[in-house]
Amino acid sequence: MALKDYLRKEIVEEADLGYISTEERDRRLVIFDGTGTIAADRGNAPHAITRPSGSNSKLSTSDDDPTLITKRVSTKGEASDVLAYLAKPKEEKGLPGVVVIHENKGLTPHIEDVTRRFAREGFVAIAPDLLSRRGGTPKFATASDATAALKDIQLGELDDDLMTTVSFLASDGSVSSENIGVVGFCFGGGMAWRLVTRDTRVKAAVPFYGVNPNLKYVPKIEATVLAIYGELDARINAGIDDITEAMQAANKTFEKIIYPGAQHAFHNDTNPERYHPEAAKQAWQKTLEWLRRWLTSANPTVNGFQ
Repeated sequence: MALKDYLRKEIVEEADLGYISTEERDRRLVIFDGTGTIAADRGNAPHAITRPSGSNSKLSTSDDDPTLITKRVSTKGEASDVLAYLAKPKEEKGLPGVVVIHENKGLTPHIEDVTRRFAREGFVAIAPDLLSRRGGTPKFATASDATAALKDIQLGELDDDLMTTVSFLASDGSVSSENIGVVGFCFGGGMAWRLVTRDTRVKAAVPFYGVNPNLKYVPKIEATVLAIYGELDARINAGIDDITEAMQAANKTFEKIIYPGAQHAFHNDTNPERYHPEAAKQAWQKTLEWLRRWLTSANPTVNGFQ
């Protein structure tokens, strides 16, 4: 599926599920499709979009946690600098690394919080801003603007920026470069799938409700993959059988979990319409278990469908 089509369908789905009004859907589509004046839409105060930063999860970790090092970093990419948010435990060496890929609204405070949560669990975590080629997420006044800008970046460019991020993470003195994983959410889940078809340095992956990669590239995957889904996420779940069969046929290490009663984006605790506390808590623990299982030198990747 083309990136533009995927992102557009997410907007339509929000209205179909009743999370936004048809008027709000149309307003967002005007911005996304470029068929109207964005400035005029921003002037409609009742529909102003904000990026929530308040978490409803007890797992939330503050930016000033004294046990962590957090900072904004940049590294030279193929065409421009790749901006990112890095979090890691203090005074540790040889740690596993994890790339955290954001949803379709760019690098939000929520994803930065999730990045810190990984650091608190003993990972060196980095969340790249895949809007870096457009100046970075803070450049955009609304989430709709960020999504619209994201659709105009080529998938190959996003792939390059993610692989640049992997290189940056692997070069960090606190990281065991042989033990790097990736976790992605929504749009980021699909990008996590793409990354493991392209970068064999990534040894473990946990895509949350991510659209399938091109199945012809599945044999190239060397990472072990735990795929997370919500039972009510019909659009993404339509591809579960296909990716399961492809991973099985290629003899890849693969597991999937479908959480009952959970919708797309159920892990995002700043989105009250979709957040499912029980499923989010369980999925977080399963994610940590998977990454710890495979991102250690004592547990090298072993192919074999599970």
